[in-house]
Amino acid sequence: MAVAFILLISLIPRTSIGQDGTSGAAKAVAPDAKTSGEHGAAKSAVSSDHAKSATKHVSEADLVLPDLDNSTFIFGLIKGKMLLYGGLIVCFGGLYFGLMIYQELKAMPVHPSMREVSELIYETCKTYLISQGKFIAMLWAFIAVVIVMYFGWLLQKSTEQVSIIVLFSVIGILGSYGVAWFGIRVNTFANSRTAFASLKGLPYLVYAIPLKAGMSIGMMLISVELLLMLCILLFLPCEYAGSCFIGFAVGESLGAAALRIAGGIFTKIADIGSDLMKIVFDIKEDDARNPGVVADCTGDNAGDSVGPSADGFETYGVTGVALITFILLAVNEKTAGKSFEMVQVQLLVWLFVMRVMMIIASAGSYFLNEKLTFAKYANAPKMDFEMPLTRLVWITSIISIALTYLVSWLVIPVLGGNSELWWQLSTIISCGTLAGAVIPELVKVFTSTSSAHVREVVDSSREGGASLNILSGLVAGNFSCLWLGLSITGLMAVAY
Repeated sequence: MAVAFILLISLIPRTSIGQDGTSGAAKAVAPDAKTSGEHGAAKSAVSSDHAKSATKHVSEADLVLPDLDNSTFIFGLIKGKMLLYGGLIVCFGGLYFGLMIYQELKAMPVHPSMREVSELIYETCKTYLISQGKFIAMLWAFIAVVIVMYFGWLLQKSTEQVSIIVLFSVIGILGSYGVAWFGIRVNTFANSRTAFASLKGLPYLVYAIPLKAGMSIGMMLISVELLLMLCILLFLPCEYAGSCFIGFAVGESLGAAALRIAGGIFTKIADIGSDLMKIVFDIKEDDARNPGVVADCTGDNAGDSVGPSADGFETYGVTGVALITFILLAVNEKTAGKSFEMVQVQLLVWLFVMRVMMIIASAGSYFLNEKLTFAKYANAPKMDFEMPLTRLVWITSIISIALTYLVSWLVIPVLGGNSELWWQLSTIISCGTLAGAVIPELVKVFTSTSSAHVREVVDSSREGGASLNILSGLVAGNFSCLWLGLSITGLMAVAY
């Protein structure tokens, strides 16, 4: 989406600016500097003022949001704030969706021994998260001092503004941390329920339960993030929005970095420790007598659940903050004319309406795909697990692309006097959406159990030993990078 806004600035009509920064109209009426001493002095003074303004430091904390009611949308019927209030309703719907699936997973039947194991793993995960929370608190104390020194002492911001940045850094950390904790709870529920459901011998349940858990975490993650950002836009004073966003971005980045990196390290150490116990005591890795088994399972949850959940929350948030910053800085009087604030409002509202639309598209695609999968595999003895997942990705992508064009046409049919930007921006976003569908297909070529590359690696390992295994893996890896790179480059070229 950042590419979309870069293209946008190049397309919005603007005044003609000379190489020296003077507009064409000003050059036409200005007297010759060589024959006018007064003009020469004035020009020197203006240049001095420009030099001072050019060196003035401006950060995200200095951004001021325009009045969101400065423009109307959807045939002039709805103001910007009212449209975003509808986004709040969708966010609460996403939260309800996530909690509903959470309760559904919790109520599923499970064998007492399986529940005991999953609860033991969860308790160990809680210990890990509490330790991580203490570590993040120490990191935050250090970062808070840096924030106060930088914004308060170096940039001479007001005490109130610095306090807002520090406060919202805490909110960002709590967001990443809370989503990660919710994810670990849902996953440990789903693990034992999936294991118990597999005893029925029907593959559909083994597919459906983990997917429900993933949808629950994903909807909760996106809805919480979007809800917080919409609250900043709608309920806080415009002059404080920049400080709120920069603090929020710093906080969620700090929390995600600690949880992601530490989770990855923890899972590797636990995995290796379990392997060492297996060798030392000559027992199987998943044997109940191996004390490393629970640590290994906890490590898997820490690396594959806690880290990605916090990382996804952070990525979704900081990209939004970056786009808001880009809109407010790039769309100004020079690039968009005197009505630049109206263009800013149109882009800000459009940006968040698109994000809200993605929640609706994701939920609708999930329910549609589940209906199709249930009708075909509900009582089937065998199932291709890749097929419904692939279909879900493509259904979501197609619906999202269609809604992207429709919503853009409704929200920004004319932007900065240009009636073609709505479909140009939609096309750029659609290229990104298409990448989300094409890349998994290319990855499957090199990772699927039915892939020729995977069979080649297996045959090489069986017939040639370790050396041929490494060589065949390198060949497959290089090919995968080639095609993934070409696909991304091609989509970026189309967007450009």
